[in-house]
Amino acid sequence: MDSVTPASGIARGLLGAIGNTPLIRLERASAATGCEILGKAEFMNPGGSVKDRAGLAIIQAAIADGSLKPGGTIVEGTAGNTGIGITLVANALGFRAVIVMPETQSQEKIDFLRMIGADLRLVPAKPFKDPGNYVHVSRRLAEENNWVWANQFDNLANREGHRTTTGAEIIAQAGRVDAFTCACGTGGTLAGVAMALKAHDPRVRITLADPMGSALYNWRTHGTLEMEGTSITEGIGQSRVPANLDGAPIDDAIQVTDEEALEQVFDLTIHEGICLGGSAGINVAAAIKVARAMGPGHRVVTILCDGGSRYQSKLFNTEFLRGKGLPTPPWMAA
Repeated sequence: MDSVTPASGIARGLLGAIGNTPLIRLERASAATGCEILGKAEFMNPGGSVKDRAGLAIIQAAIADGSLKPGGTIVEGTAGNTGIGITLVANALGFRAVIVMPETQSQEKIDFLRMIGADLRLVPAKPFKDPGNYVHVSRRLAEENNWVWANQFDNLANREGHRTTTGAEIIAQAGRVDAFTCACGTGGTLAGVAMALKAHDPRVRITLADPMGSALYNWRTHGTLEMEGTSITEGIGQSRVPANLDGAPIDDAIQVTDEEALEQVFDLTIHEGICLGGSAGINVAAAIKVARAMGPGHRVVTILCDGGSRYQSKLFNTEFLRGKGLPTPPWMAA
C-alpha cells in the first residue's frame, strides 16, 4: 500500500491516504469499565469507512494477478461502504466501478455512490439463498460482461489487507492489546486483525460481535447457522460463513441489540463529539461487554467503522426509530 512519505508527511494521492488512522481512547466507556477501550478511527479514511482498506486491497490484488487491466471494470455487490471504497480507488487508478446494492440501504450511501461516479445498480433486498440477492447479481454481471468481480466476502485479499495494515497498525499504536472485538459483514476486518494480533501475542482474546438477525453468534457458540431477531444496522451480520471468516482465530462471540448499539452511538455523539454509524455502535457496546467480562485493567480495541452522517435518515431520524420501537437521540426527542 502506498503511504505517507516519512520525510514530508505528504500522502501519495488517495491510495496513500487510506489507513494509518488513529486509535482513540473512548473516555466514558473506559471509565465505566475500568479498562482502556480504544477505537480504531476508520471513519477518518478518505471514503469515510473501514471499507476503503478492502477496496484498495482487492483492487491491488486484481492488478497484481493480471485480471484487472488498464481501463478495466470491477463490479461488486455491497451494502454501500465497500462500493464507495472500490469506486474511489477505481477512480484514482483509471478503472470503472459497477456497484450493485440493495435498495433498502441508507439514502445517504445511495446518493454518495452516485455523486462519486459509480455505475450504481439498485436491486430488491433478497436473502443470500435467493438468486436475486445483490451478491449473486454482481457475480452474474461480472460473468456476462467479462468484468472483474471483487467478491469481497470470499476474496482473501480482503482479510490479508487488514492483516498487513489494520492489524499491524493496531500493534504499533497500542503496544499491549488484551482483547479485540468487532462485527462481521465479510469477516475481513475481524479475521485479518485477529490473525495479526494472534501472531504477535497468542494471548489476545478475539471476540466476534454480532447484531441480532445474524447467524454468526450461533455459528461460533453452538455450531449452527441460526438467526434470531432483527437489526437496523447495515453491512454487518451474516446468514453464512464467508471465506474471509473461515478459519479465523476467534475465541468467542457475543450478541448486541440495536438498543445497546444506539445507546453508544448517542452517548459518543453528545458527550465525546464522535458521531458514528450503527456498526460502530455494535462494536463499542461489544467492547464494553468484553471489558466487563475481563475485569479492570485490560486494554480492549475495536473498530469505529464509519460516521453517523451516512445514516442520518435512520439512526438520527426520530420518526424512523419510533416506528421500529427504538430509542431516539435524547436531544432530538422533543
